Amino acid sequence: MDNRPIGFFDSGIGGLTSIPYIMRRLPDERIIFFGDTARTPYGSKSPDTIRQFTMQIGEFMVKNNVKMMVIACNTISATCIGELREKYPGIPIISAISPTARVVAENCNPGNNIGILATKVTIKSGAYVDKIQDKNKNLKNLFSAACPAFVPLIEEGIIDNEIMDLTIKYYLDDFMKDYEIDTLVLGCTHYPLISANLKRIYPGVNIINSSKEAAVAVNIELEKNNLLADSRSGDNVFYASDLSENFMNMIQLILGKEQEELNIRFKNLDL
Repeated sequence: MDNRPIGFFDSGIGGLTSIPYIMRRLPDERIIFFGDTARTPYGSKSPDTIRQFTMQIGEFMVKNNVKMMVIACNTISATCIGELREKYPGIPIISAISPTARVVAENCNPGNNIGILATKVTIKSGAYVDKIQDKNKNLKNLFSAACPAFVPLIEEGIIDNEIMDLTIKYYLDDFMKDYEIDTLVLGCTHYPLISANLKRIYPGVNIINSSKEAAVAVNIELEKNNLLADSRSGDNVFYASDLSENFMNMIQLILGKEQEELNIRFKNLDL
C-alpha cells in the first residue's frame, strides 16, 4: 500500500474530466492536479515548447513526492511521454493515448469507420493511428480531424450554446459525411465536455472517451505495482498557473456535487 498522492497534469482544465472516474473507482486515493491554464492551449504550440513546459511540470510533481504521474493531456502524451519516462524511470507514468487506443482496438471491427478528434499536434504525431493499429492491425478505416478551436472555447466555458454547435459542425459535418463515421474517439481530455453536443448533432455515433479510459489504466497500474492507497491521508490539491474565475467555474461544471466530497484545496502556481 502507498498513500502518497497521484499527480495529474494537463495543459488546462481538460484533465479534470478524468478525476470523477478516478475518485469513484479509487475513493482512498489522493490527487495533486496541475492545470497550465496560463499557457493553454498546448495543441498549437511547437513540440519543443510543449517539452519545456512538460518537464517543468514533471519536476514540480516529483518535488511533491507523487507515486504516479498521469498525463491527462493527449498533446503531451503524443509529444514527449518518452522523455518524461526517461527522466523519471522510477515513477509509473500513464498516458491518455494508450488506454484509449486499447479500447478502440478491442471494441471496434474492420467494418467501423473511426474518426479521431484531437489537437493539431496530436493528429500530426499520428500517435492514435499507430497505437490502434499496433493493437489491431485489421482496423484500417481510421480518419483524423484536428479541431483547434475546441479547447479555447471549452476553457472559456462556451459549451452548451450555439457557438460551440456551429464550431462542431464547421469541423465535422463534411468529415462525418465523407467518411461515414460511426465511431468518434475523443482524443483530447477537454472533448468529453462537448460529448453531449456531439451526440445531439450526430445521433447514433459511438463515442470513446479518453478521460474514462485513462482512469481505468490508473487503477490497473496501481494494482500491478502494489501502490493502491488504503486511506486518504490529506486533501486533494488542485493547482493552476492562472487560478481564474473560468477555472473555478469549470471545476464546478465538471465535478458538480462531488467537489464537496473531495476535500479540495486550490492554489495558484507559477512555474
